[in-house]
Amino acid sequence: MKIKIWGCRGSLPAPGVKMSRYGGNTTCVEVRPDTGGVIIIDAGSGLHKLGKSLVKEKDVTSVRFYFTHSHWDHLLGFPFFQPAYSNKYSLTFCSGPHAQDSIRQYLSHQMQAPYFPVDLSQLQAKMNFHCDNPCQENRNCICDGIEVRAIPINHPNGGFGYRFSENGKTFFFFPDNELGFAHPNGPDRDYFAKTVQDADLLIHDSQYTDDEYRYTRGWGHSTYADATDLAIAANVKSFGIFHHDPDRTDEELELHVETCRQRIQKSGSGVQCFAVADEMEIVL
Repeated sequence: MKIKIWGCRGSLPAPGVKMSRYGGNTTCVEVRPDTGGVIIIDAGSGLHKLGKSLVKEKDVTSVRFYFTHSHWDHLLGFPFFQPAYSNKYSLTFCSGPHAQDSIRQYLSHQMQAPYFPVDLSQLQAKMNFHCDNPCQENRNCICDGIEVRAIPINHPNGGFGYRFSENGKTFFFFPDNELGFAHPNGPDRDYFAKTVQDADLLIHDSQYTDDEYRYTRGWGHSTYADATDLAIAANVKSFGIFHHDPDRTDEELELHVETCRQRIQKSGSGVQCFAVADEMEIVL
């Protein structure tokens, strides 16, 4: 599978020269299975650039969306998704075992007057809000030839992370997941360590430093240390720091990555650690 990052910033888009290396767009990730098809995870501000890229591909006429949750930074790009305005495209919204009707409500609400000048009903693309490959009781389903599993996250108001598996390779995506605080019905740290065990790639929320977390505990996001310790405990091969704080500069990010790498080295682990960047491409 091929993975391309179109937005890795958290909470708020963060344009500017001090964020140019890693990017300022909020969460949006494209997954291309080897068998074909286009899967998009979340519709943050990065979805705008992804949409402009897709319309240049003549063979792409259908797109499948998975949403992690409905916080604004994960939805705000949808009204600017160019394929949604063309009847050439078919958009299917999967997003785990919860009701797809809720996805329609989220997208419709943000486009209602006076928040946006174009209503959801005016979009020309065919939109299917009921997944044509419904997940089973264990949340596994096959979409576009790739196995997808929705995994509950520990975040205010709940939500899902995802596992994508193809040809023996596994990619876990947890953009908003707090490992140091128990939210209602949220899984604990041990659950996530077992779930992502031996993964080829883990991209995980790492928004805060330990000092910042004294004030942000319970807001739904993990520290660099907690996310790194999860990657170590789960023996993942590669760990990507994600959901960068909107105030985090490129230089600060690189310092935090180095701190995480030192933590990994001190543990004796072989985890490869990096900071995720806009337009980064990963092949598994």
